[in-house]
Amino acid sequence: MTDMLQSLVDQILATSWLEWTAVVLAVAYLVLAAHQSLWCWLAAAVSCSIYTYLMWHAQLFMETVLQLIYVLLAAYGWWQWRYGAGQADAQQVPERSFAWHLRWFILLATSAAVIALVLERYTTADAVWLDSYTTVFSLFATWLLTRKQFSNWWYWLVIDGVYVYLYASKGFVITGALYFVYLILVVYAMYQWQTERTEQRQCSSSG
Repeated sequence: MTDMLQSLVDQILATSWLEWTAVVLAVAYLVLAAHQSLWCWLAAAVSCSIYTYLMWHAQLFMETVLQLIYVLLAAYGWWQWRYGAGQADAQQVPERSFAWHLRWFILLATSAAVIALVLERYTTADAVWLDSYTTVFSLFATWLLTRKQFSNWWYWLVIDGVYVYLYASKGFVITGALYFVYLILVVYAMYQWQTERTEQRQCSSSG
């Protein structure tokens, strides 16, 4: 037990300032998103730019692609929340049906499997199955967030749980810990959005 704790401390001390910066900005992104702040997308863009560099050097190629696309999605999310479909408060956005989510789930799961098989056969990428599935579903969940769909948080609960294991197994202990914190923050965001939705309904019924 002592050896495990010492190893953990050593890995934490060895964490680069770049990863620490990315971690802080990533936490800021989720806290700001929970409060529907437009600034969450700036924090996301900078954090993901840093992670692009880190994931490439860890040979997590799908994660590298994911982080690059995240930067673009951050710009898209900012535009959507400022001028597009995300202008409305989350509590005013209607939810998609179960059938809609099921169709997307089948499509995304199939796409992730194809990507994993290609990576497994033609590259030296590590953890291709977890990497591919988390990548594909993370992009989908982020897109849902740009549209302020409450369901994005349900996807993140599962995705972030997998990320805790994936990053810790690759030696990114602080980032793995970040995703554990993310699990807590996702629950907080769900509570925050649901509370605002309930308050709006009460105001509407009393008004």
